[in-house]
Amino acid sequence: MQAREEKQLEAALDTIIQRVNDLKSSTAAMIYKVENEYETLNWPTFLDNYALLSGHLTSLSKILSHDKCPLLRNLTVLPLMLSPERDEALAQMTEGRVCTFAHDLVPDYLRTKLEPMAESKMLQLEHKAATLAFDNSQKQITAYQKVVSHVWDIVSKAREEWEVEASARGGAQQNSSMADTNLLVAAVGMGKGLKMMGNPPQPGVMVAPPGRPGSGPGPAMSPAGQPMNKAPSGIKTNIKSAVQVHPYTR
Repeated sequence: MQAREEKQLEAALDTIIQRVNDLKSSTAAMIYKVENEYETLNWPTFLDNYALLSGHLTSLSKILSHDKCPLLRNLTVLPLMLSPERDEALAQMTEGRVCTFAHDLVPDYLRTKLEPMAESKMLQLEHKAATLAFDNSQKQITAYQKVVSHVWDIVSKAREEWEVEASARGGAQQNSSMADTNLLVAAVGMGKGLKMMGNPPQPGVMVAPPGRPGSGPGPAMSPAGQPMNKAPSGIKTNIKSAVQVHPYTR
């Protein structure tokens, strides 16, 4: 009977250690993300990590409350050997946190009660809760429930709004066309489908480039390279040449 209980205890301890290691790994990963990836960490990722921690805690609680798991509170842990020298096996087992199992560390690691300061604080709180009047306690409970209900209403309303927005975005009609987008890109990038505006140059007529700055544009040239005659003007002008005469001569 004793051997059977020892086997059950070993199996339970192995399972508990495994679950505790999983919980420790998840906690370390979450702390690393909060400390080093706080700029890119978003709320859904944080909630996923928190849900993972909650799952590990629930699994550990189920193992501890299982019928086949012995009551650990009824067991006593005693040190087999105390030494002030470094223990490599202990350091490896505790990942470098505990290197020696000396007389000054045993009371802290194997204690079954809280520290004196924490214990006195707990006693003060328990005494205050015991001496609290029934009416005052009911008022505090009612106020607390009111606050929790108000927060729950806010969260529920926000969730409903998010769901409505998500469903509206999912069922919205398409207001764009890929064909029109492709035509617009082709018109801007390659000029496809664009019409030329203005009068195009006549075939066979070549216009000479403008001259130097300050000089007017050159005359129009014919296909043979000869300058084209200007059109006759509709205004006739008579130019009279006069002989320059000295005013004092007769």
